[in-house]
Amino acid sequence: MKFKGRVWKFGDNIDTDVILPAKYCNTIDPKELALHCMEGIFPGFSGKIKKGDIIVGGENFGCGSSREVAPLSIKSVGISCVVAKSFGRIFFRNAINIGLPIFETEEIEKLGNNHLIQVDGEKGRIINLTTGNQIKIKPMPEFIRQIIEKGGLLAYIKGRN
Repeated sequence: MKFKGRVWKFGDNIDTDVILPAKYCNTIDPKELALHCMEGIFPGFSGKIKKGDIIVGGENFGCGSSREVAPLSIKSVGISCVVAKSFGRIFFRNAINIGLPIFETEEIEKLGNNHLIQVDGEKGRIINLTTGNQIKIKPMPEFIRQIIEKGGLLAYIKGRN
C-alpha cells in the first residue's frame, strides 16, 4: 500500500456537503461524481488534479451526512488516498466500503499544498519528498487493508466465497 502524489490540503471539518454537494447525489455514476468532487469548497477541483494526487485534511474530514457518494467522488476523480488528522466516523466506514485508502496522522502541519509525498501504509509513514520530513501514520488493521486492496467491501466478500 504505497501511494505517491501531490498534496491538495484542506482544513478542519470538511463535510460531505462540500466534498460532493447534495444536488449531485442523484447518481452513482463514477464519471459524473468525479466531475463535482470538492466542488462545494473548490470549484474546478476535478479539472486540476492529476491521477494519484492526495487529499490532506485536518480534523473531522468527511463529517456530516452519510452519503457514500462523497468518498466515491474522491476515488473516482483519481485521488489515490486521503490523509487527515481524523475522519468523520461514517465517512471513514464508507471510504473503506468503497476501497478508498485513508490514513490518520497527528502531523498534518508538516504537509503543505503542492508538496510531493509518498504514503507507505505498510511501514506506517509518509515521506515528504519536498521537505524531507518523515511523518508517522496510524497503522491500518490487516482486515481493513485487505478490504481496500480488494477494491471495497463487496469485492472483498465476493472473494471470500
